[in-house]
Amino acid sequence: MSYPAEYIDYLVEFHGSRDYFECHEILEEYWKEVSPGERDSHWVGFIQLAVALYHQRRGNFNGAAKTIKKAREILSKKEDVITELGINPLELLDMITLIEKHIHNQTPYQSITLPLTDTELIKACQTSCENAGFSWCMPSNLNNNELIHRHTLRDRTEVIEERNRQLRLRREKP
Repeated sequence: MSYPAEYIDYLVEFHGSRDYFECHEILEEYWKEVSPGERDSHWVGFIQLAVALYHQRRGNFNGAAKTIKKAREILSKKEDVITELGINPLELLDMITLIEKHIHNQTPYQSITLPLTDTELIKACQTSCENAGFSWCMPSNLNNNELIHRHTLRDRTEVIEERNRQLRLRREKP
């Protein structure tokens, strides 16, 4: 089966670098291309899963609880699509339920491995992971502040400039 390159990139970041912020960026851009505005898209569910783990790893349990709940709500209705993406949907939902419990109990983050079922997908991800200099399914480096606090450390110049440009355009409208 053929999978979108962005999905493979997401899986490589998810299981290799453990850069959940990057997972979010990759799939959000893809989601906006293929199904913009579809808030219950399975892509949004996977984005929310990565965001929940990002928050949990940072100790933001309130943010993690909100996003893991959204991920569960979306992905629990998408079993067929999840299966097509080479993931066991029942194991995934069990995993999400367990993550929810950990978040509720404010248990510190632990790296997870998505229950991939397609051996060809796993091989493709492992190869991409190696090529990117990551080790497939290695636990997250909890001492890497750049990874853990990525959203607070990134350069937001482009985002701010674009917001200002949009604001100017709105003000100029007659």
